[in-house]
Amino acid sequence: MNLRACFPPLQHLFLTACAAFFLPVETLRADAVVYTDGRRQEVREVRGVTGGTLNIVVEAGSMGVPLATVKEVVMAVPPDVAQVQKAFAKKDYDKALSILAPLVGKFKGLPTEWAMQSTAMLGGLYIALGEMPKAEAAYKDFQKSYAGSGSLQAEVGMARVAVFNKKHEAVKPRLEAIAEAALKEKAVSVANGLAYSQAFLALGEIKENEGDLSGALADYLRTVAVFYHDSSAVSAAQERANTLISRKVTVP
Repeated sequence: MNLRACFPPLQHLFLTACAAFFLPVETLRADAVVYTDGRRQEVREVRGVTGGTLNIVVEAGSMGVPLATVKEVVMAVPPDVAQVQKAFAKKDYDKALSILAPLVGKFKGLPTEWAMQSTAMLGGLYIALGEMPKAEAAYKDFQKSYAGSGSLQAEVGMARVAVFNKKHEAVKPRLEAIAEAALKEKAVSVANGLAYSQAFLALGEIKENEGDLSGALADYLRTVAVFYHDSSAVSAAQERANTLISRKVTVP
């Protein structure tokens, strides 16, 4: 499953503009484009995902497309995504959850970066709320919804649950291996970037608990400045980094 930015590349824009001279006016009123096996379809509305089916509205009416055949969906990012990130940054976790849970319930499995990040963010939000069973369930659901592309992020999410439960020794070696791979990776994919954000945050929490404050700060800053793909991880890492800096802690 190919995950791409919500806006088409320059070449795609050019071809779309050229096509405007030959297409009926009605077909130009598309709010999204769905790419399936060998087919491009303009749609007026993406209504969500239900039971493995992508529900869309086209010129002829409503229809369902098997999600397994959908390679890409190009559409605008829903305003709810920014609202969730804003609420999370303000630590208004209840408000964030009230917006995020319905959003994930509607679009979970949609092959877009924002849908993938939102689905993974639900697990991080439950961690922030201290609801570990729900966090664990959310990460397992994420792994099922984005099999393959989300496997590493789901693994890191489960490691964060273990860190919260003080099971540091059980997950530290694996997190260190992931962090080492991240620092060697030259072209970080969206999926891996989201996982690396959470991995360095979790490592920072482990090191801070062990008294390695400089090492913890370094990992928090890597989440903030280098692997900033996951906004919820960045928010949490920035908060911890600010606390350590206020205590005059410096990086190695």
